[in-house]
Amino acid sequence: MAKQIDHQIINDLIGAQIDFITSVPCKQLAGVIEVLDETDDILHVPSNKEDEGMGLCAGAYMGGMRPAIVMQNTALGVVVNTLATLIQFYQIPLPMLISYRGELGEPVACQVEMALHTKAILNQLLIPTYHLHNVEQINELPSILKYTQMCKKPVAILTDASFWSVAK
Repeated sequence: MAKQIDHQIINDLIGAQIDFITSVPCKQLAGVIEVLDETDDILHVPSNKEDEGMGLCAGAYMGGMRPAIVMQNTALGVVVNTLATLIQFYQIPLPMLISYRGELGEPVACQVEMALHTKAILNQLLIPTYHLHNVEQINELPSILKYTQMCKKPVAILTDASFWSVAK
């Protein structure tokens, strides 16, 4: 099931004409990143940090590409300035596929602290947020991706431990 969901996510991104993705390693999103590396339809440029990845996405967008970023919510605090002063200021449509660590089903206790702040930070930044709890909700991804392009805003797609546990 996990491979099927990973492939569906990448196919939906391709269907939305996303042609540039940067990622930071994440255990929950490892399958998505693996499938991403197997496709020739999307240029995948791994980055060391999420704020660096946002810069890469901005450059790709300004160069005529449709970017996305794959990241963990634990780095959301690091990217606040980049989101506000670069991505939002320049109205860059940026789908952010975010593993929402620290929610129910999370096996690592230290992940809980950032989970307590994730939605509040996104809300404060006025970033539309979609929280996927189960694999059936992945069918909403094409609409979310279309919405991102239409409104020219970053959009957070949170996938939590319960989503990935069912997918596996």
